[in-house]
Amino acid sequence: LQNWGGSPHPRGMLAETIPDWLQTYCEKISSLGAFSGKTANHVLVNEYKQGEGIMPHEDGPLYHPTVTTVSLGSHTLLDFYRPVSSLEDEAPQTEENRFLFSLLLQPRSLLILQDEMYLHLLHGIQSCSQDNLTDQVLNLSAAGAQLGETLTRGTRVSLTIRHVPKVIKTKLMLGRK
Repeated sequence: LQNWGGSPHPRGMLAETIPDWLQTYCEKISSLGAFSGKTANHVLVNEYKQGEGIMPHEDGPLYHPTVTTVSLGSHTLLDFYRPVSSLEDEAPQTEENRFLFSLLLQPRSLLILQDEMYLHLLHGIQSCSQDNLTDQVLNLSAAGAQLGETLTRGTRVSLTIRHVPKVIKTKLMLGRK
């Protein structure tokens, strides 16, 4: 895992320089209007080896309510879930019964999640080596895939590019008065 741009914190992210090769991605994605006229200022680079995933989660309130992901290397299925409910009269909630749908993320694809999908749904990736494409994968046609197809995962690198609104811009003056 590589973290570029700074470490987000409720008090603000202490801005750090993003390398030029990543800044190019930030500017191109920002030019699409993904961050409401703001420029992306935070990038996570994450490697998923074959069979690895990430549990359902939300990205939280420290970011502009948009997350963009560039997928490099292998494909993956990104799964979406309802959050755990606090209602006492409901049946026990499992990952399986909270599952809603999946999106197929192809190599070199850009995914932009915002609004309802960002604010109210959890997203995650199952830990598996193969993906069976079912009718629960909502973008099969757009992703150039076929219902019933089985895809074998390889190593995937994701560039998670976001905008952190609250930034602390400071220059440390060490040894100076």
